[in-house]
Amino acid sequence: MPYSPGTNLLRRLAMGAALSISTTLACAQATGDASPHEKKESPWLLVPKISSNPKIGTSVGGVGGYLFQLDKESTASMAALMANYSDTDSVTASGFFKGFWDGDSKRLIAGLAGGKIRNDYEDYLGTGQEVSTTDDMKFAFVRYLQEVHKNWFVGGQAVYTNYYIDGEGLLTDEIFSLLGLTGYTSGGVGLTAMYDSRDNQNSPLRGMNLNLSNIAYRENLGGDQDFDTYRLQFKHYLPVGAKSVFAYRAVGRWSDDAPTGAYSSVALRGYTRGQYLAPNSVMAEGELRWNLTGKWGLHLFGGVSCLYGDDKSCGDSENIYTSGGVGGEYMLKPSQRMVVSADYAVGEGDNQGFYLRFGQAF
Repeated sequence: MPYSPGTNLLRRLAMGAALSISTTLACAQATGDASPHEKKESPWLLVPKISSNPKIGTSVGGVGGYLFQLDKESTASMAALMANYSDTDSVTASGFFKGFWDGDSKRLIAGLAGGKIRNDYEDYLGTGQEVSTTDDMKFAFVRYLQEVHKNWFVGGQAVYTNYYIDGEGLLTDEIFSLLGLTGYTSGGVGLTAMYDSRDNQNSPLRGMNLNLSNIAYRENLGGDQDFDTYRLQFKHYLPVGAKSVFAYRAVGRWSDDAPTGAYSSVALRGYTRGQYLAPNSVMAEGELRWNLTGKWGLHLFGGVSCLYGDDKSCGDSENIYTSGGVGGEYMLKPSQRMVVSADYAVGEGDNQGFYLRFGQAF
């Protein structure tokens, strides 16, 4: 079975969550209005992060960012740094930029990430073997979108990752040889088409978002082999009353000739990406975001996912994964509807997770 946090871990997690929420509120107050008479929000953002899941145990870290508007008609752009450390001695750090200008008609996302991730499995991919892995990861990504008609965007994206995995444990070499997890380097480019009628980029109350994209990974772009991935995502936000919303999404990801490390995985909360793999995946998830009072809100969510391809099919219940949970949110920057949210999700078996993050799940 996958690693499951014990009682002591859950106690530490609860205390960490309480401390993180308190810190978040303190940061919000410190970087927010200077006085009751001054309504201008600070451009600085400081948010703690905490998560616990079956793959990397408990992770703590933070996000530090700066908000600025490139023009008055556009959503606030943000430059930020993030760092995380887990109780399995995993360390990751990243920086990213999210820019909007020309009345939101031009959009740019770029990021760099790196780290060493140590994972402990009691039953790796159902092989029955106890395996510890160490992943050395470097990652770079950029995507640009241009509005070509009202709410319609087209653009391109590029990605490069230098990924290496090393295993320790019983029959580890044989397992990774069988699964093809020998590490790979990949560079790719692709196209993106998007329809976006959301009323807000951070925490929408209404509107739709449809995104279709591909990435063609090629050896002549610095990769170890040629393969392709395709992704289709639809998100819909339906207002419930004045400030509450029901949001749902449907996502599909498909791969062609991809190495096992680039396979699709379960993306539901409560599961760890990479724990279960197949060439293709589909999922659907819904969430009720209920505004309680002022800046506070409650979340109720659930979803289902299927991994298929090779010898797997969605007709086999072993390839179907479900999860559900509860959570809450605090509105950190009301003018931009930026929130910090906390969720607890339970999947099948021992899969579960707690997440304190900047922003909504989707």
